[in-house]
Amino acid sequence: MFLALKEMSRAKTRFGLLVAAIALLVFLILFQQSLQNGLITGFVGAIRNQNAPVLVYSVDGQRVVQGSIITPDLEAELRGVDEIGEVGRLGQGTFTGLPTRAEITFDTTIIGYELGADGEGLGAPRELVDGRYPTAELEAVASTGGDFEFAVGDTVVLQPGGFTVEVVGLADDIQLNVAPTLFTSYDTWSSAVQSVNPDAGPPLPNVMVVAPADGVTDGQLVDAINARSLEFDALTRADAAAETPGVSQVQQSFRLIFLLYGLVVPCVTGLFFLIVTFQKANSLTLLRAIGAPASRLVASLLIQVVLIIGAGLFVGTALYYPVSQLRLGGLSLRYESGAVVFWTVLLLVLGIASALVAARRVLRIDPIEATTGAGVGI
Repeated sequence: MFLALKEMSRAKTRFGLLVAAIALLVFLILFQQSLQNGLITGFVGAIRNQNAPVLVYSVDGQRVVQGSIITPDLEAELRGVDEIGEVGRLGQGTFTGLPTRAEITFDTTIIGYELGADGEGLGAPRELVDGRYPTAELEAVASTGGDFEFAVGDTVVLQPGGFTVEVVGLADDIQLNVAPTLFTSYDTWSSAVQSVNPDAGPPLPNVMVVAPADGVTDGQLVDAINARSLEFDALTRADAAAETPGVSQVQQSFRLIFLLYGLVVPCVTGLFFLIVTFQKANSLTLLRAIGAPASRLVASLLIQVVLIIGAGLFVGTALYYPVSQLRLGGLSLRYESGAVVFWTVLLLVLGIASALVAARRVLRIDPIEATTGAGVGI
């Protein structure tokens, strides 16, 4: 430990620059992680965080809620599946909304589901952070974050038509298509659609939301529904969110970015210590010649690696925390503690592994070379 700290104190600038480089990389990795999760949640949070375990699309809908249409014949066919314990209709539409406290309009997503006795029902948000579920028409649970921060008691006027909905509850992570989102009763959604286009008539549901009967798993229910008709495309809640068009492409893009970041840190760390080992080859050889064991020199090197990567992780995480509380456009970022732990462990392991290349050179030092000045052998 003394040898490691002594060397670092004599080369503060060199080691400080390495800490700064690692801190910047850690900050970028964690920021990109929050950006990815915020983007995906903004796109499909309403699907992921509603309470129906299975969603049934029409095949023609391509797993897009608004693109799917469930005809009366398909609905009747679905209700005949024995494995279903509970079933409900769900509709979705995008409207121009003007909240009472806003000066401009926003594209607002409205999702209508059939209310239960307590206002919850299949298709409702799983958890509220404020207020209550709607129990009557013209009431809604609104998403938090996004372009406009709703509050309980707000009203939203849909244009054209002047249809008004009151916010009675709030829920986190229930946005759809990165837009302010309202969960209302199915009849309220239907009335909103007709207020914008009176000549269209009552709209058909976009998706059916179902729960399995007692003793039936979600997977078994999905298989039973899909086997019933080729026009059904049933998915579990998690699969419906993950397989929404565009989500997998976003995840693949970010995985590639994370892979590149994950390779840069060990490469930078390993190359740095390899260069340092070359530079201090003569002093290392002399230390070996006067009896310093190779294990002590390697331990000193690994202590430096842990201290430098640890400092970089600490500084990078400290820079990341205030940024993770910001909002970017319609995206709400958040502090990803799981990502911090994962990347801390991974980068520390990769950094130590890469530094072992430099440690091998220390182990190959021949003490006799102190008399010849040959230094570390190739």
